[in-house]
Amino acid sequence: MATIQHDLNELADEFELLGDWEERYRYVIDLGRVLTPLADAERAEPNRVRGCASQVWLVTEPRADGTLSFRGDSDAHIVRGLIAILLRLFSGHAPAEILDFDAKAGLEKLGLSGALSAQRSNGLASMVARIRRDAELARAA
Repeated sequence: MATIQHDLNELADEFELLGDWEERYRYVIDLGRVLTPLADAERAEPNRVRGCASQVWLVTEPRADGTLSFRGDSDAHIVRGLIAILLRLFSGHAPAEILDFDAKAGLEKLGLSGALSAQRSNGLASMVARIRRDAELARAA
């Protein structure tokens, strides 16, 4: 199984091929377009991520092998793309690996911090915090 760092390196390579941030921004939106939408019942308050300007929902599902599976959705195209990036990085990994990974540094490697508005950056940080919280809860279970 690939590590989070491996998945990050692959994403960074993909971003590097795209060149400028306009192309990268379109790519992020395209990543979001392939996300499977959540069911209406999953777009419920317990799954909502607070701290995001857009509506964001994350569903965390423990797997039998001890890893976590994440699914998510948003009402904003760019945010759906950011969710797709986070799912690619964190879904299928053990809680300990998720908690050991420096998400802020990883996302900086992708150049996201400099390309997103402050509001979007705060929302991204809220999504990462939610993933880390769910990993903490799973590790403690």
